[in-house]
Amino acid sequence: GYKTQEFEYKEDAPTFEQFLTKPPSLNEHLEWQLHMDCAEGEVCEAAECVIGNLDQDGRLNATNEEIAAAGGWSDEIVERARAIVMTLEPVGCGARDVRECLLAQLEARGETERLAVQLIRDHLEELQQHKLPHLSKQIGVDLETLSAELHFIRTLDPFPGRRYSSEEPILIAPEIYIEKLEEDDDYTIYFADDGSPRLRVNPSYQNMLSQDGTTKETRNFIKEKMRSAIDLLRNIEHRRQTIYRVVESIVHRQREFLDKGVQYIKPMMLKDIAEDIGMHLSTVSRVVNRKYAHTPQGVIELRRFFTEGMMNEDGEEVSTRIIKLKIKKLIEEEDTHNPITDDHVVKILVKDGIKLSRRTVAKYRDQMNIPGSRERRAVL
Repeated sequence: GYKTQEFEYKEDAPTFEQFLTKPPSLNEHLEWQLHMDCAEGEVCEAAECVIGNLDQDGRLNATNEEIAAAGGWSDEIVERARAIVMTLEPVGCGARDVRECLLAQLEARGETERLAVQLIRDHLEELQQHKLPHLSKQIGVDLETLSAELHFIRTLDPFPGRRYSSEEPILIAPEIYIEKLEEDDDYTIYFADDGSPRLRVNPSYQNMLSQDGTTKETRNFIKEKMRSAIDLLRNIEHRRQTIYRVVESIVHRQREFLDKGVQYIKPMMLKDIAEDIGMHLSTVSRVVNRKYAHTPQGVIELRRFFTEGMMNEDGEEVSTRIIKLKIKKLIEEEDTHNPITDDHVVKILVKDGIKLSRRTVAKYRDQMNIPGSRERRAVL
């Protein structure tokens, strides 16, 4: 038969808790490399100070004078320390701007004679604005070569420190569930803790009040604490009822969204729900803040149900979120060699009965982090 393997337990063996770890921060990773090979004590100390003043992108915001004053070092020592830090992995940390960061990475790769060095050093603004035809004529390089260099430059990392960001994902637990019932095609609302044991006051304290041996001082103390406990239970129940009424009103107004998806979301303001359930606007605002619901369209923050709207030509209110989705879709389907302009977007939306100014289209595009048509244009 099968026989389990026997292990000898050693008291001095490491515990499982000692195996637990976390990824190193940017500062820890850089300092570990620095101490591996740092012969000059004064420069090493200055380099530690440089590392300690880096932001989450790996950028150094403190001036050389400020760092020098912190340790009594000369400007020369500080600059040598900064140069050392910029060679550590990830390369470019300790730079003061994007240009210096990218040039440090090119030097580390041994690409100091490449055209990319000249482009970053002397023409970074033109590259960022995607003015390649103008730049091609200015430096006498054909568009194909220029585009290839731009593609190479994009392999560099302008924010090297972000790879070691200490920000961890926030796990979201929905407080309330919105589910559709198959039998009557209606929605049901329930809390995540429904069915769990509820808070209650221990009856033994009530019994103590009726016992002869309980002193008056003890009775008064118990009565006071029981009043506080009952108030707490009432407040908790009132909170649950308020959340339920708000969500019930949201479901009533956004049924099409729950059934069909985000393109059917309707304009809805906090004041609409406040008037609907007879509560103050500030109360509704607190209820929807940082609370999540599990819906047929996924886990959604309650505040996301609220969007502004505008009237179309048919007199119907259209959510600004739907308008943004339309703009995003138009840009995604554009010809990259002839990208759609904001003015062209305005004309297309007018055909759908939505009148917007070019400035509003540009504002919505910026809010979605979509660059302008010039930056989106493909050269080749």
